[in-house]
Amino acid sequence: MPMLVIEGHYKIVRTSPDGDSVRFYPKDPKHWKLVEGSHRVRTNRSGGAQLRLDGIDALETHYPVRHGPVVHQPQEFAEGAAKELLKWLGFKNVKRNGETVTSAQPAQGVAGYILTRGADKYGRCVALVGKGKAPGTSGSNIVVDAAILKKTANYHQLTMGLAYPTYYTNLYVELRDEMTDAVTTAFSSNSGLWPQDVTESGAKINSLQDLTDHLVIMPKLFRRLVDYIVLNDGSTDLGGFKDFLDARKDRLIILSEGKVTGFSTVIDTPNRNTVRLNHSPEDLVFQEA
Repeated sequence: MPMLVIEGHYKIVRTSPDGDSVRFYPKDPKHWKLVEGSHRVRTNRSGGAQLRLDGIDALETHYPVRHGPVVHQPQEFAEGAAKELLKWLGFKNVKRNGETVTSAQPAQGVAGYILTRGADKYGRCVALVGKGKAPGTSGSNIVVDAAILKKTANYHQLTMGLAYPTYYTNLYVELRDEMTDAVTTAFSSNSGLWPQDVTESGAKINSLQDLTDHLVIMPKLFRRLVDYIVLNDGSTDLGGFKDFLDARKDRLIILSEGKVTGFSTVIDTPNRNTVRLNHSPEDLVFQEA
């Protein structure tokens, strides 16, 4: 399971990190050019790039709806995941103005490394995120096993019950299976958000505020629901939601059935204001756009 190692540091001042995304600066910015795939890593003038933590999706702290508001999910877990990620990386005394970090210690950042196989369509490097000394030479490919995975923030967030498993096709099967084991353990012990999760039991939506303030659901489903409601001028009538999903063309694999299908296939709307996922999140692997 070879992945590219890049050493560097995480820096959060004047950025808006959340529970599954943070800014990273390589020691050698040229190493971004070694990242494989059809999408290039989008960097700032200092060589930094936004990371998307592979295999996980934390509740949204600030989701900008196209032609609509910036919204969030229940803050206890959205902000809780963001705080836990920064604490795990080694930041202390983090102060924010809104979502933007205004100060933190150490201000210059903390050392770490990433393990990656590519970037997403937004130019974010999709990575396993580690702290301290890298398990290999920066700029080289190493075999990533379960022991290395378990030293990453990705795995930590799942064990704490602060993120949903959200798998894409670029993630190795063996690593995905280890992540699923972590999710199963967190769920069984009622850790983090899981006692309040309604992704499979059913979310009854009477207003946009239900989604932003009260209902704990899989973030990918949250984003599609918010986009749909805003497009429909605030109406929470879900009669056209599955057609909306089909138009978005999110494709996925249902692992238990070995079937490639659309996102709408794994969504039920038992009535016009209730929605549920009819497969567990860890049973789905989305195709990277």
